[in-house]
Amino acid sequence: MAGIFKAYDIRGTVPDNLYPDIAYKIGKGIAKFIGKGPIVVGRDMRKSGEELSDSLIRGITDMGLDVINIGVVETPMVNFATATLEAMGGVMITASHNPAGYNGFKICKEEARPVSYETGINLVEEYVHDDVSPETDKKGVVVEKDIYNDYIDYVMSYVKDWKPMKLVVDAGSGMAGKTIPKFFKALEEKRGIKMEVEEMFFELDGTFPHHDANPLKEENTADLSKKVKELNADLGVAFDGDADRSGYIDENGKVITNDFVATLISMEYLRTNPGSTILYDVRSSWSFPETVREMGGTAKKCKVGHAYIKEALRKENAIFAGELSGHYYFQENFHTDSGIIAMIMIINLMCAKESKISKLVEPLLRYYASGEINSTVKAPEEKMNQLEEKYSSGKVEHIDGISVEFDDWWFNVRKSNTEPTLRLNLEAKTESLMIEKRDEILGLIRG
Repeated sequence: MAGIFKAYDIRGTVPDNLYPDIAYKIGKGIAKFIGKGPIVVGRDMRKSGEELSDSLIRGITDMGLDVINIGVVETPMVNFATATLEAMGGVMITASHNPAGYNGFKICKEEARPVSYETGINLVEEYVHDDVSPETDKKGVVVEKDIYNDYIDYVMSYVKDWKPMKLVVDAGSGMAGKTIPKFFKALEEKRGIKMEVEEMFFELDGTFPHHDANPLKEENTADLSKKVKELNADLGVAFDGDADRSGYIDENGKVITNDFVATLISMEYLRTNPGSTILYDVRSSWSFPETVREMGGTAKKCKVGHAYIKEALRKENAIFAGELSGHYYFQENFHTDSGIIAMIMIINLMCAKESKISKLVEPLLRYYASGEINSTVKAPEEKMNQLEEKYSSGKVEHIDGISVEFDDWWFNVRKSNTEPTLRLNLEAKTESLMIEKRDEILGLIRG
């Protein structure tokens, strides 16, 4: 059981530290934490999901709370169901992009508000440890509900004036393999919009036989890049296992970095909602906030991590937030992330501008980025202090770790939540300066 209660979810390997008995206790713990029902429960296609779901539901109902079981779904569908069915909370059984041996529980409260370690997982851990008992003899009731049609109609409402296009979609053997065909079928039947879609790895398979369902890693999008070029497609889209993230490939088979994807989505929002506030995480390229400001929007920097960003969206009344990890958050989507809505927004922009995706990205290629570089260190805090001292002549911020900005370069260094690791992101106006400063800072971190 040790170590499964993480910053943003409960997650571990099956059956080593996640198994039916612990899932039952987690169900009881979540029920005590949320306090009243109903609670929405969904799961992804992983083999261990059904057994863990059954045990979790039994734990919740034994505590006297009702459950709405929505079956095998993508994570955004649990958020959608929790918000639209006016449930008091939701649990998604998934390990997202983690390899096959993992599973876990993502928790939200009413209105799909996220639960992090600081805002409730810590209490669930306590309740699991104490093995809490029900305060009533009355067991909760389970209602099974298929929400696919409602959900597809909902995401379809984001589609604007689409023109025919050739797309390649890689579902990574994950939940997008179930959602995407339903979406494009409904789009043709209800809106008369026919897109040519080449499907890759759409069969649901929690063993991920083709590649890990993590579009953040380039080796996982190599097949997609090849297929986009082979078919002369307009766009390639890759989803992670539970379809709350999506990654993008341009018509030349080139990966579009996620801060640029977020910039494009911001452009689409500012085109239709001028003057809006957009959030970007501390690792994003300068191009992102610059583009937002050029289009008359307000750009605000925020901390990394979905629970923080979802709360910041509410607090700042922002219309959209983009994270370098490929999570894209939408105010109108209950302040939560969605892989499919991100895809729709990108296609909306391409159709409105009548432009190839690479041409939309081109003006953003202003700087040279290091990418995220991880270093294992003995005393992360000490290293952060040294960095702040050395670069104190720049503009220093502590939104998340330490960010320092100069006229022609900037860097951010953050601690990992779970290991003695420092993560460096750096960007400069020239490639030579980027390399020089990257090596200089890594020398200090690793020295």
